[in-house]
Amino acid sequence: MAEAIVSLKDAKIFQGDSLIIDEVNIEILKGDFVFLVGKTGTGKSSLLKTLYGDLELKHGEGIVVGYDLTEMNWKKVPFLRRNLGVIFQDFQLLTDRNVNENLKFVLKATGWRDKKLIQEKINDVLDKVGLKTKGYKMSFELSGGEQQRVAIARALLNSPKLILADEPTGNLDPETSDEIMRLMIDISRVYDTTIIMATHDYRVIQKFPSRTIKIEKGRIIDHATIEVD
Repeated sequence: MAEAIVSLKDAKIFQGDSLIIDEVNIEILKGDFVFLVGKTGTGKSSLLKTLYGDLELKHGEGIVVGYDLTEMNWKKVPFLRRNLGVIFQDFQLLTDRNVNENLKFVLKATGWRDKKLIQEKINDVLDKVGLKTKGYKMSFELSGGEQQRVAIARALLNSPKLILADEPTGNLDPETSDEIMRLMIDISRVYDTTIIMATHDYRVIQKFPSRTIKIEKGRIIDHATIEVD
């Protein structure tokens, strides 16, 4: 039986005092690749934020990479996040330092100290995303696709069981989007990493079909069928 990486039972997702999604019951297993879809404002980002401890789970049960979301506090959130990778639409790279320094910053922030091991890890993740020779480039010298590859490399630094990707292809052209999708699917398969990807790009879903969870009218529709106009 595959390990459950995300398990939500009778969960309610809140943004402040507003109930965004009701009666969330989902289980996502080790190595699963899952699309999370829904119109803007339906709660995709709120659900992801709940999974990485940015929003409190006020009602129901929630386990993410072995951590109980109902017991999260500011002391426990960093330990949860060390088992996660998070990828954003706008890359969120530090513009005043090069690729290596961006990655080193994250490793040091999560407790890495050995300089040799840090550099080995950086070389490893850059190799995985096809940027082995780009470590000394500044972020602004990279294309959008390359910047997103750095963001994926950053998400891989602590060998996460789960990657949460919030519109990772949203700022990319179709060809570059396809390259990023192939890379993420490859990471999921090769390293048995669970990936939940929020997207509104139905072209990507049609081209790379996978399990799809849809948020509609405050409810979850699991294994949803997406109609493309």
